[in-house]
Formats: sequence, structure tokens, C-alpha cells
Amino acid sequence: MVNDAKLNRPHVTAILAMSADGKLADYQRSAGRFGSPQDQRHLEEQVAAADLVLFGAGTLRAYGTTMSVQSPALKMARVSAGKPVQPIQMVCSASGELDASCDFFAQPIPRWLLTTTSGAKAWSAPQFDRVWSMGRAIDWPLVMQEFTQAGIETVALLGGGTIVASFLEAGLIDEIWLTVCPLILGGATAPTPVQSSGWLEDVAPRLQLIAARPIEDEVFLHYRVKSA
Repeated sequence: MVNDAKLNRPHVTAILAMSADGKLADYQRSAGRFGSPQDQRHLEEQVAAADLVLFGAGTLRAYGTTMSVQSPALKMARVSAGKPVQPIQMVCSASGELDASCDFFAQPIPRWLLTTTSGAKAWSAPQFDRVWSMGRAIDWPLVMQEFTQAGIETVALLGGGTIVASFLEAGLIDEIWLTVCPLILGGATAPTPVQSSGWLEDVAPRLQLIAARPIEDEVFLHYRVKSA
């Protein structure tokens, strides 16, 4: 059953890939490029289905670029649905401290920045089409309201784990796509899909498994986040 709050905000799908021991990257927090070509196609399909792609500054620093829609068929499908060729790509950075020379700013995509008042002052380069300033701290329920007013109906959340944790804490994730990849990374400092202080078992977010699809050595898990 969908609660009333979900009717007034975009539908949010988190798309993540992790090692078999639950790590997004290695202990040096290098870019996690261990997903297969099938996983990359799956990610592109999810990005192509979204109005807006949201990710944190740490994710941008690790990869230097974002996943844009490359497939001609997916581009055509977006245009046929009355959407722009590319979804909006929004970086979340409270500090606004980003490398204006990274390849992300050369990609042919619409770019938005979500930041704080001080972060907006720190960012002086013109590469963003729109800068959203949310005061002293980023209030995710308020951000969702602003998205709705801007006509954003679907959001693809690509991480990192801190943003995913904040969205789960606020009850703002509807679905999770989780690819389990065939390697073990270990490391106490390696990032995980949900970076938070944690929940006790009786109040932990609960998931409903929609599908589990093995492809070669990977497993693609699709969950619905149960309403509280």
C-alpha cells in the first residue's frame, strides 16, 4: 500500500552494484568498476527511465563522469515519450567544492547542483545549468517537494552510501536495484551501499523482493521498499 506522502513526491529508485561481501568500492575508495557489461547496460536503462539522476560529490570525485544515455534506442524512446534526450544529472555537494576541470563538465548533459547556501557561494564556475541552494543543510523531503514543483516525476539515485542512508531514513526510496558482483573486497573502511550509524532490527527498513535474476556470475536483485 502506498502512503499519501509518496503521492506528493517523485518516485525514487536506487541503483547500486556491490561486491559479494557488500562493498561499493575497495578500501581506498577507488571507483567501483567491477560491474559487467550487462550491469552497465542495466544501469543505462535505469538512467534512461529517469527524469533526474542524483548522486553525491564523492561519487563524482571517484568516477569523474556520470552515466549518460548512449544507446540510440534508449534516446529514441525518451524522445518518443516527450522527454529530453538526456535526463538531468544532479550532483549533491554541501560544500560546493568540486573540480571544475573534471570530465563530467564536458559531457553533453543537463547539469544541476544541489548544495547549501555556503556551497553555492563557494561554487563560482558556470558549468551548472541550475544551482539549488537549500540553506544551511540539505533537507531531503523539502528537496523532493521542490522536484515535484519542477516537474520531476522519477529519480534514479546512484549513491553514494551516505545519500542512500539519508533517503532511507526519510522514507524516500521506493525501489532498489542491487547487482551482486562476483568478487570479495573486504576492508573495514570500504564503502557500503548504506553508510549510516545503522538501525536496530525492529525498526530497520524492510524490503519486498520483486525479482532475482542471475546472469552469468552476477545476480540482479530488484526490491520494493515497504511502507512504514
